Amino acid sequence: MLVKWIRCSVVDRPGFERGQREWAGLLNEPGFRGQGGGWSRQRPNVAHVFGFWESRSFYDSFMARSHDRLSAGQASTFTDMQVLLFERQFDVKVGFEPQFGDVDVVRVAHCQVHEDRVEHFTLMQEQVWNPAMAGSPGMLRGVFGQAPGHEFLVLSMWNSAAEHGKYREGRVQRLGDRAEVDTDVTAVTGDVVAIEPSWTV
Repeated sequence: MLVKWIRCSVVDRPGFERGQREWAGLLNEPGFRGQGGGWSRQRPNVAHVFGFWESRSFYDSFMARSHDRLSAGQASTFTDMQVLLFERQFDVKVGFEPQFGDVDVVRVAHCQVHEDRVEHFTLMQEQVWNPAMAGSPGMLRGVFGQAPGHEFLVLSMWNSAAEHGKYREGRVQRLGDRAEVDTDVTAVTGDVVAIEPSWTV
C-alpha cells in the first residue's frame, strides 16, 4: 500500500474546505483505498491530508488522468505544499485499514534516519514503539512506511486527543531512550492533526 502525506499552509480556509469536498471523486478511482485529514492542533491554518492507494501504479495512473481536475478548485487556497510518498512496511497495530470515521486525532512523525542505522530503527519500531502504542488506550490503528533516502513515516490514529496526550506525557521519553532514537535519527518532524469528518473519502 502507498501512503501519501500532503501538508500545506492555507490562505483561504473556506475555499480550501469547499475544494476538499471535491475529493469525493476519488471513490471512482481504481486502487483508491481511502483519504482523510484535518487541521494541525499546533499551527493554525496548516492542513494535512493522508491518502492511501493499493499500489504506486494505481496512484501514478490517477495522477496522470484525474488529479488536476479534482484539485482545480483548491489551486489558490494554499501555499507551501509538501507531498511525500511512503510504501507501507507494516502496521503499527494489527489490521490497519485507512478509515477515519472513529478518529479524533492523527499523530504523524517523519523520521530521517542514518543509513547505517535503518535496520536498527526499523527493529525498534517493531519491538519497542509498536507494542507500546498498540497497548495504549485510545490508539486505534497505524502504519509504518518507508520512502527512498532513509525516510520513514509513523502514522497513528487515536480516538481522542486526551488519550494521545496521556501516551505522550507518560511514555514517549522513556521509549525513545530505550529505542536509541537519538542515535538512529538525524531529524524528526511531525504534527498532531485534528480530523475533519467532512474531508473523509
